[in-house]
Amino acid sequence: MKSIKILMAIVLLLSPFLSNAEIKNVSTENVKIAGSCALCKEGIETAAFEKNTSKASWDKDSKMALVTYDSKKTSIDAVLKKVALAGYDNDRFLAPDDAYAKLADCCKYERAVKKQAVVEKKMTEHQHVAMADTQKDAAADADPLKPVLDAYYAVKDALVSSDGNTASTNAINLVKAIKAVKMDQLASEQHMVWMKVMKDLDFDADHISETKDVGHQRDHFSSLSDNMYKLIKSGKPSEAVYYQHCPMAKEGKGANWLSQIPAIKNPYYGAQMLNCGKTTETIK
Repeated sequence: MKSIKILMAIVLLLSPFLSNAEIKNVSTENVKIAGSCALCKEGIETAAFEKNTSKASWDKDSKMALVTYDSKKTSIDAVLKKVALAGYDNDRFLAPDDAYAKLADCCKYERAVKKQAVVEKKMTEHQHVAMADTQKDAAADADPLKPVLDAYYAVKDALVSSDGNTASTNAINLVKAIKAVKMDQLASEQHMVWMKVMKDLDFDADHISETKDVGHQRDHFSSLSDNMYKLIKSGKPSEAVYYQHCPMAKEGKGANWLSQIPAIKNPYYGAQMLNCGKTTETIK
């Protein structure tokens, strides 16, 4: 009986070493990880665990975790980033807002301030101010409709070349770009116009994608261009847009298009009347 107790004592003494036996090149660090309950412990330790690579042991009372990892396979930053992505703020990274929101109610620890919706390394106050200024500048320069306009130009260029196959392929990309627009990124006036023209844009782009017939594609390109003009006109494009007109198109009724260059390259006639038309407005 005495020998059994001795053996158990030895096992307990050796258990920390045995538990790390599968992790080579062992490094350990004590880090603070936010949490509030036993379920948090499970979530944190599960997020930190990678077989033969890393693991953590988190204490609910102290909010401290002992992180053990193979320094040749990973790093403390990599481990703590995974913990943050699981919803737990820590010494190195802040959890995304959406990850925090998915935690069970009992796991909703108190956050000192509203955190950003992306994982970011904790920074000094000066670095935060600099980053905020950079983000403001980027937001000012960002044009959420640029992918749509670029895809539209690709369709236009294919029609200038009278290439129905390429126009169809490029129109598929235009449909995708239209569907990918995030309305919450649009300015108020542009948002209102977008709501009015979105279905028509998708309708015309979809019809251009479904046919290789250039004539039919050009019919839809005319109404597509009219709605694109309304949309681009309602905002401030990141680059100049040239609104151009051909009086001969549509059996003399005339038709318009948008171009990224001031030179006339007619998408309604291609090589037949390549330079027929003029720029009627420059949007910038």
